[in-house]
Amino acid sequence: MTSKRCADSRRSKRSVAKGIAKAGGKSPVRSKQPSRPIAAGRGRAVEAALAQARKSHERLREAIDILPQGIVFLDSEGRYILWNKRYAEIYKASADLFKPGARMQDTIRVGVARGDYPEAIGREDEWIAERMRRLFHPGHSHEQVLADGRCIQIEERTTSDGGVIGLRVDITELKQREASFRLMFESNPVPMIVCALQTERILAVNDAAVEHYGYSPAEFAELSIRRLQAFDTELPWGGEASREERAARTWKHVKADGSLIDLAIYARQLTYNGEPAVLLALMDITERKRAEMRLAFMAHHDGLTGLPNRNLLRKRLDELLAQTRRTGEKIAVLFIGVDHFKAVNDTLGHAVGDKLLRGIARRLRSTLREEDPLARLNSDEFAVIQTGIKRPEDITLLAKRLLNAIAEPYLLEGHSVVASASIGIAVAPLDGDDSEKLLMNADMALSRAKKDSRGSFSFFEVGMDARAQARRKIETELRAALRHDVLRPYYQPLIGLETGRITGSEALVRWPHPERGMISPAEFIPVAEDTGLINVIGAQVLRQACLDAARWPGGVRVAVNLSPLQFRVGNLMATVMDALKQSGLPPRRLELEITETLLLEKSSQVIATLHALRALGVRISMDDFGTGYSSLSYLRSFPFDKIKIDQSFVRGLCDNRDSQAIVRAIISLGIGLGVTITAEGVETEAELSWLRAEGCHEAQGFLFSPARPNEEIRGLLDLQGSAGPPEPAVA
Repeated sequence: MTSKRCADSRRSKRSVAKGIAKAGGKSPVRSKQPSRPIAAGRGRAVEAALAQARKSHERLREAIDILPQGIVFLDSEGRYILWNKRYAEIYKASADLFKPGARMQDTIRVGVARGDYPEAIGREDEWIAERMRRLFHPGHSHEQVLADGRCIQIEERTTSDGGVIGLRVDITELKQREASFRLMFESNPVPMIVCALQTERILAVNDAAVEHYGYSPAEFAELSIRRLQAFDTELPWGGEASREERAARTWKHVKADGSLIDLAIYARQLTYNGEPAVLLALMDITERKRAEMRLAFMAHHDGLTGLPNRNLLRKRLDELLAQTRRTGEKIAVLFIGVDHFKAVNDTLGHAVGDKLLRGIARRLRSTLREEDPLARLNSDEFAVIQTGIKRPEDITLLAKRLLNAIAEPYLLEGHSVVASASIGIAVAPLDGDDSEKLLMNADMALSRAKKDSRGSFSFFEVGMDARAQARRKIETELRAALRHDVLRPYYQPLIGLETGRITGSEALVRWPHPERGMISPAEFIPVAEDTGLINVIGAQVLRQACLDAARWPGGVRVAVNLSPLQFRVGNLMATVMDALKQSGLPPRRLELEITETLLLEKSSQVIATLHALRALGVRISMDDFGTGYSSLSYLRSFPFDKIKIDQSFVRGLCDNRDSQAIVRAIISLGIGLGVTITAEGVETEAELSWLRAEGCHEAQGFLFSPARPNEEIRGLLDLQGSAGPPEPAVA
């Protein structure tokens, strides 16, 4: 009886095991009924045990199916017991082979034969044997590459009954990131280092770091990041500073040869070979730092001479003025302007001019005390601050020493160059107690020295400031007048001497001031030229003159003066074309007057612009002919349409034989060249008669009419008739 119960018990246990094994498949198999009847109580117990086993199995199935990793249970002979959905998905190419009770070795062998494991190709038996050894001697993880390129991490552990529980993780994306990191790290041209976060030991370096630092990879492996730091500073990833603050810092590192480099270090934490680490990207900013130092130097120094510039001079002057307010001492500012420096550049070239300036700088420095600041202000001007003044004569003595030092001859590229200078002096606190005012007053004194007697010095006087204030007031009011379009062209008629009719009118700008009345052009045109406002004035006058002349009857022309500065801007051609287009004035009725001051520059751009204007149909006139040094030579460089005899030759013409000879020669020259000759400044009938007798074509002056507003010119032209004047006869 006892043996029978034992046999029944063994059969029941085998039946339960079979049911659990088959649960790895689609459905468990019910155990067969005993061959002979058993007790009702015992049968119910078996059924309850089976039900409990099935329920536990379902819970286990649900539990492992929700895991993100693949998991498999094998018995002690390597047979499949149970696996989850993720395991089947990972091995989808071999999932059809997974059966409860099937041996893993058999499924692996079939998979190898089908090419599911590319690592086994060419060594199939050896690879299978190695895989099975790992299965039954687990303890560490390894990686497996599948046919579709995925990489699976395998980790297996034995159970107490000799079975195996296997864990599978798809690490394909991780491996791809690692490969990308290696590619980014190893081939990156930026030096990069991986450091252990805790020990600060260098774990890896790329080729760029090896080349940049000069250490071999083996030498790097023996170093910590602190060994590279030149000073005992905190680590790039340490401290309380923010990430942005750390990135903005500069670290100094030591190269293998002992030299120092400046680095901007960018740190990022990561895991390297399972260890917390930091990736350092090392940007060498040594040259940038040097460039910044050079830029900082250049911001406060002159590039040619190395002397402080105006900004640094002003800063030093502010410091000295602050001291003098406490001590009551005097300081002097001496502005030194090299006389006729442009002539040196024009005759000997800019290279010689630069050497001259460097030579002057050296002589000034050697003449001064170490504590007296010296600066270069612009092309040909220097400045000195004299301190420790005991008596007024100290300033005069220094000015003379400086002038004498500059006046000694210079031997430059085989040329003996003699230079002179003028000096303007302002003394604090009498002439100003702040740097800006003191520098401005010294500059005004220099202008007076150049105007009165070059090669000497001049002290600032109160009257200079008054004149400067008046000039600044004119500039301010002139800018306002231009904004409100106050300036107007007045027109002085030109008379054809054969017909006595108006052939044209010259546009002369006038400024009607609400308080001062009509301001003379002689008062505001120089200011406009110094400030560049002449370009705006010229464009406005040209546009309005063309608009007015377009409404004049007949073929009466309008003449407009051009300043040399209008050519330098570079948009004169566009300005003329725009004025003609807006007004509808035919180009042949516009006459542009230039002086030989413009031609002194001998600029190809100027000549090209004049030819372009003439090709447009505009007439070109040379104004003030005979007053310059090279008027005749300019007639060869450009075919003028008109020559205007300067009024200095016409005034008193009848009583001055020299003037008569010059005017007669100019008229004869014009007739020979086939150009119109106009005499300016005709004020008497005698002058008119003489000019007419000599064959002059046109005349202009107060004898006929002063400059008038457009309405009055229209009235004169209406009286003359609308037929228009004939062209002056030219022999």
